[in-house]
Amino acid sequence: MPEPTHIPVLMDEVLAALEPRPGQTLVDCTAGLGGHSARIAERLGPAGRVVLFDLDPDNLARATEAVGRALGNPSRVVAVHGSFAWIGRELTRRGLVGDLLLADLGFASNQMDDPQRGFSFRQDGPLDMRLDPSGPVTAADLVSQLSERELADLIFRYGEDRLSRRIARAIAEERQKQPMSTTGRLASVVEQAYPPAARRGPIHAATRTFQALRIAVNDEIGNLESLLAGLVGQSESHEWLSAGARVAIISFHSLEDRPVKQTFAQLASAEKARLIHRKVVFASESEITNNARARSARLRALELL
Repeated sequence: MPEPTHIPVLMDEVLAALEPRPGQTLVDCTAGLGGHSARIAERLGPAGRVVLFDLDPDNLARATEAVGRALGNPSRVVAVHGSFAWIGRELTRRGLVGDLLLADLGFASNQMDDPQRGFSFRQDGPLDMRLDPSGPVTAADLVSQLSERELADLIFRYGEDRLSRRIARAIAEERQKQPMSTTGRLASVVEQAYPPAARRGPIHAATRTFQALRIAVNDEIGNLESLLAGLVGQSESHEWLSAGARVAIISFHSLEDRPVKQTFAQLASAEKARLIHRKVVFASESEITNNARARSARLRALELL
């Protein structure tokens, strides 16, 4: 099973929404460490199949091993190193049709907790933020190469920070003194750009800036939009998802949840899908107590008609 430090969010809710049955095919858009997929695989059994997508090759390998054990038939696990943006094309190319689709848009614990990956400012590390270590652009590249205005627009768009222009100005001034290449230095610069009173809030001043850079580095919103467009495009043809396929998407902030909500509503309104939940599903208080990262998780699910 997955590493004990990794706790998949909304696990019971995902199982209830997808209702996995023996012999079905699960498509996991974001394999991570295989937490969700391994639990679902137990219900699919050796006749089932699991297709795993992930940008992180190390995590993909770990997930493949864990899911193979849980499935009871490692040969029925298909691992795809790449983005889920083109999931329909990849499944069609392999002659596969999914019965269940899951996308957990968060991050695996080992990615967030490893300072060398640069996702968090809790420990100092290189300003990287790439999910795929072979990706061409790092957060340090964006911070050093974007103009002050482009930085401000990025932080406002993807971080929804009203102080984006102050932050961008501070970054532009500091990078003239020396390159900004570590998470600690960037976090300090952003924090100093905030008024003293605003620094005392429950959320660290650099949180939104780090979110914005991470989204931009990995094209997270663009990939999600491609996935959702694929769902809309194939909802009638059922080329890579079967009729009656169930889809569950876990998001962690409004930039992700908004397009999911709109797309699901569009499909339901056109009578191409049935919403499994009338309203978004959040983690229970008991889960949040055991796993603080579940606090911002929200689940939406539907069944294609």
